[in-house]
Order: sequence, then structure tokens, then C-alpha cells
Amino acid sequence: MIIRPFLPRLAAGCAAAAMLSAMGGQAHADPAPSYDTLVAQTDAAPINLEASALAEAAEARVRQAGARPNPELAFDVENALGTGPYSGLDNSEATLSFSQDLELFGRRRTRVGVARAEAGAAGLRRDLASVESSTRLALAYAEAEAAQRRLAVAQEALSIALADGRAALALVEEGREPMVRGLQAESEVAAARAVFDEAVAERDAAFARLTAVAMLQAPVTSIEDSLLDRVPASRTPSTDETLSVRVAQAERDAAERRISAEQTRALPDVTASVGFRRFELEDATALTFGVSMPLPLFDRNRGNIDAARAEYRAADARIDQARQDAVADRAAASARLAASASRVRAADGGVTAAEEAYRLSRIGFEAGRISQLELRASRSALVAARNAAIEARMARVRAEIDLARLEGRIPFGAML
Repeated sequence: MIIRPFLPRLAAGCAAAAMLSAMGGQAHADPAPSYDTLVAQTDAAPINLEASALAEAAEARVRQAGARPNPELAFDVENALGTGPYSGLDNSEATLSFSQDLELFGRRRTRVGVARAEAGAAGLRRDLASVESSTRLALAYAEAEAAQRRLAVAQEALSIALADGRAALALVEEGREPMVRGLQAESEVAAARAVFDEAVAERDAAFARLTAVAMLQAPVTSIEDSLLDRVPASRTPSTDETLSVRVAQAERDAAERRISAEQTRALPDVTASVGFRRFELEDATALTFGVSMPLPLFDRNRGNIDAARAEYRAADARIDQARQDAVADRAAASARLAASASRVRAADGGVTAAEEAYRLSRIGFEAGRISQLELRASRSALVAARNAAIEARMARVRAEIDLARLEGRIPFGAML
């Protein structure tokens, strides 16, 4: 028959696809740690270590700001080693003095206030970094799990295409279908194999990203603890300021305190001194007292004061922008999260219907009552329904991640 040269090629294609399908799964793969386990280890993430170090530095600056300035000790010799009666040290005058900056006008208080405000902002930024690291981990974990599920769907689609191809091959051999049906089956198997290869690459890339984000020593090879199937806990809508808004408020407070600090720097530094003077010629001693201060004739720190006021206005504007963004983002995330539940249910219902439709189509195809085109359409609908179920769960995870970031908590977890 004229179809004979075609049959070995289709059989070889099916065999190659079957081998690739078998290679797709990773037998004996050790599963990755659970999401909860990985979240508990995020303190060691570089972003958290950096934020913690910066917060510690800010606290150290608070301690330093409270320190008093060091006193100055000076020793002066006058009327010595000159000419005439001052050629030696007999007529010299030696003075030993001690001076101290008095830090008047609340200098130390304003300096400490600025440091404390900056330390408060650094502490909030540390909390924000912890939220960011946990949300980054949750997204990487969910994407890796979704890639693993998409590969499973692609592998199953390839297996189904192989089965349909073998069924078409049998009908062609029996003469019940023209040879073009066999060619179509071969094309469908090749397309399914290409999708499968792409899914393998996407899974490997997602696993590599999760390995890097979670800072795992061994590469991730499989995920068993599901995050996609986890349903976020129902929460009462919060009216508290988001963490990003609180960070902006803390930065504004620090900017406001810097205005007072710059205004204080415009006031003169008053230094008091006391000393002991020795008169060699009279063989006598006396005490010295003094107060010194600069005259604010040329520099009154106007530039720094104006700069601090401008920075305060900028910080105040950032609060308004952060609050507007938070309101809009929180409403959007809450709406997406509420809609995701019905979307997941609808997607699961679609999978059930598509499975039954494909089963009936396969029975009809083998009985000769359904064409190959109709079988292919039902198979494509089944694959699309299963991928839609994965995407619905990913949308739910993303909505939970966005809401958790705004509320300052770990996704699927508690407040920090």
C-alpha cells in the first residue's frame, strides 16, 4: 500500500516522543523544603542582612549623638627664647588651660533627636526588607511549582497525543482513514513534543531561580509542599497605614528634625576655658578664665536651613504619594484576591468538563463517529483548561503576595 513508507516514520516519531516523555519526570528526586521552612530562613537573605546592618548603624549613631564633645587641653609658653631679657626662660609665662564646648541652645538634644528619627526610619526599612524577601520567596516558590505543573500538563498532553496518534495510525492501516490523517497525527505529536521541551526548560529555569532566592545548597529538583493549593486566610480589611507609608512618615519626621538641627547650628558655639599661668620672673601663679564664641557675620547656615526645609517638603510629598498608591494597590489586591476564589472554582470545573468531553470524544473517535479534528479540539481544550487552572492559582498567589506586602506581613502568614 502507498501508506507503508509513512508508517515507520510515524511510529518512530511516537517512540521518540515517548522517550522524551519518560525523561521529563525526575524519578527519585528529593523534594525542596516546604515554603514555611524556607520563609523561616529568610533572615539570612542578603537584603535582610543589609537592612539589619543599616539599622544597627543607625542605633550606633544615636549613641554617638548623645556623647558630649571632648574637652581641649592646651599648653602655651610666652616671652621665651627671644632676645635681650627674653633670651631664655627666666622671664617666660607658661599657661596650662582647659576648655570645653558648652553645647548651649539644645545642640545635643536636637542632634540626638535627628539620630533617633533616622534610627526609627531604618528600623521600618528593615521590616520592609523582611517583607520584600518573604514575598520574593513566595513568588519564586509559586512560579517553580506552577512550572512543575505545566510540565506535568505538557507531559500528559504529549502522552495523549501519542495515544491519539497510535489510534489514527491503526485507522489508517485499516483503511478507515486517509493517509493525511496520519500526517496530521504526526504533526500534532511534534507540536506536543515542542511544547513539552519548552516546559522542561521553563521548569529548570524556575527551579534554578528558587534555588538562588532560597539560598539552598542543593538545587531544587521537585516541589511537593504545595503553595498554589493553599487558600489565603480571610482577613478583616485593615485601615492602618501600610508599611511603605510608615517608612515615608518616619523619613519626614527625620527631615523635620534636621531643620531644627540646622537652625541650632546657626547659633554660635560657646566655649568656656579655665587655666593656670606661671610667671617665672615674679615666681608667681594665677588662674585664667575665658569664654569664646564665633561672630555670625558671614555664615548663618542659611543654605543648609533652606535645604533641610526643601527636603522636608519632598518627604511630605512622598507621604501623600505613598498613601495614594497604598489605597489604590490595597483595593486592587483585595479585589483580585476575592475574585481569585471564584476563578479557581470555575477553572477546576472547566477541567472536569474538559476531561469528560475528551473521554467521550476519544470513545467516539475510536468508534468512527468523531473526526480527528474534533478529537484534536477536545484534546486542546483539555490542555487549555488544565493550564487555566494553574494560572488561576498563580493569580491567587500573586494577589495574596501583593496584599501581604501592603499589610506588612509574610504571604500566607502572620504580621511581622
